Amino acid sequence: MTLTDQQLIHRIALSMLKGIGPVNARNLVAYCGGVDPLFADKKVRRSLEKVPGIGPTLANAILDTTVLRAAEKELAYVRKNHLRMLFYLDPEYPARLKPCEDAPVLLFAKGNATLDVQRSVAIVGTRTPTDHGRRMTEELVEGLKESGALVVSGLAYGVDIVAHRSALKAGLNTIGCVAHGMDKLYPGEHAATAKEMLDQGALVTELPSGSNFVPGNFPARNRVIAGLSDCTVVIESGVKGGSLITADIANSYDREVMAFPGRPTDARSIGCNRLIKDNKAHLITGAEDLLKLMEWMPDPKKKKAPVQNALFLDLMPEEQALVDVLKEKGKLGIDDLCLLSKLPQHKAAGILLNLEFNGVLRSLPGKVYQLN
Repeated sequence: MTLTDQQLIHRIALSMLKGIGPVNARNLVAYCGGVDPLFADKKVRRSLEKVPGIGPTLANAILDTTVLRAAEKELAYVRKNHLRMLFYLDPEYPARLKPCEDAPVLLFAKGNATLDVQRSVAIVGTRTPTDHGRRMTEELVEGLKESGALVVSGLAYGVDIVAHRSALKAGLNTIGCVAHGMDKLYPGEHAATAKEMLDQGALVTELPSGSNFVPGNFPARNRVIAGLSDCTVVIESGVKGGSLITADIANSYDREVMAFPGRPTDARSIGCNRLIKDNKAHLITGAEDLLKLMEWMPDPKKKKAPVQNALFLDLMPEEQALVDVLKEKGKLGIDDLCLLSKLPQHKAAGILLNLEFNGVLRSLPGKVYQLN
């Protein structure tokens, strides 16, 4: 269904209402019989105080027409910057978030990755990891490679950025959930990684452009990280921190939580050890433990049939184009593959991943590919 500009503005305005959280926003839509009556039907607007949880103060905030002007401006920004808008009533809204009562009513996304995938893992932890913590993060992501899992994190310092970069290196899609609008990036040092993620993942936020940095944005962002994932893994955490908030939210969503144990005397292991001690997280020591807990291990009874050249005849035209180039050149990096096949990198990356899963080719370090 194609929406009019006015309908899109109403959706943005709903998400921008001051003092109206996602739960009340859903109540409003249900009471008013849709988003549009909330902003366009005078009779409905006169009875807003009767909506449970609203009252006169919030009703006046809804009636303030400045929110519609702000939403109109935001729609122009969305179009100019080619963002996707995912509304909670849309079929395209992430399936994992839909059952979460406090999930955002509207998400802004930028990048090529879909948020609905077969497997999704959130990886979070301290902003100041030890060398051991960094290594555990890298090895965990590398161990998830065969599963094709989507890696979700917060693009923050420490474990977050190591998880994103490890996913890019492993050829896995990765989603960065940020606590600000798409007009800025925090921290700025991660801009190069964020740009690479647009081709091999996406950035996601519930906040419009121009939003101020507010401490409360970060816990709110953490619920998106937990909600987009099948499980959450904590790698090093002190007694307090955002990663523990994410773990608690994941538990409240009835998602699996896992943590790497550490030495009792290590300040950056206190949070993980406590999660495990309090039965709030499974103890894991690597990717194999996660794969077993999630029942993502390959079935040993189902042996992969050897790939025959004849199978290449059943490929789609764009798949065949990549295979033909590799047949001729032997092995190539993704940049040369895209140049010779005349495919954009974001499209080629997805096709190459599919070919790898089907056993047609394998990826080598440095985003180099070779036929099996």
